Amino acid sequence: MAPATKKARWLALLSYLGLLAWVTLWQFVLVEERVYGTLFIAIVYILPLLLPLRGIIAGKPYTHAWANFVVLFYVIHGITAGYAAPQELGYAITELILATGMFAGCSLFARLRGRELGLGLKKLKDVMKEEKKRFEETE
Repeated sequence: MAPATKKARWLALLSYLGLLAWVTLWQFVLVEERVYGTLFIAIVYILPLLLPLRGIIAGKPYTHAWANFVVLFYVIHGITAGYAAPQELGYAITELILATGMFAGCSLFARLRGRELGLGLKKLKDVMKEEKKRFEETE
């Protein structure tokens, strides 16, 4: 694994684990008044982060790529919480920093490691040539 890929992996891994720990700490320890029950908080805030756990720890580029869809929820949550609850602005900024680090690390790792493993997507013009050739062969 190239040095840049290792750095991206560490950024993704540390930000992911930090975000998981931070969201858990924020929702279960730091919040003074809970509006929702513990089960609801666990399902909505914690469970989505647990979905890519195995793949991120194993260093799978595909998991890093789709984990970005999950982390966008935490970006939106951080922005909303910072705006709607000014008393939790520091918590929201921490969440945004961790989510942004995870997004950048996962994106970069998926791209670099995917290239190293030859997992890139084909260019559209190459796909079109293959389809045209396949279509012409069937006639």
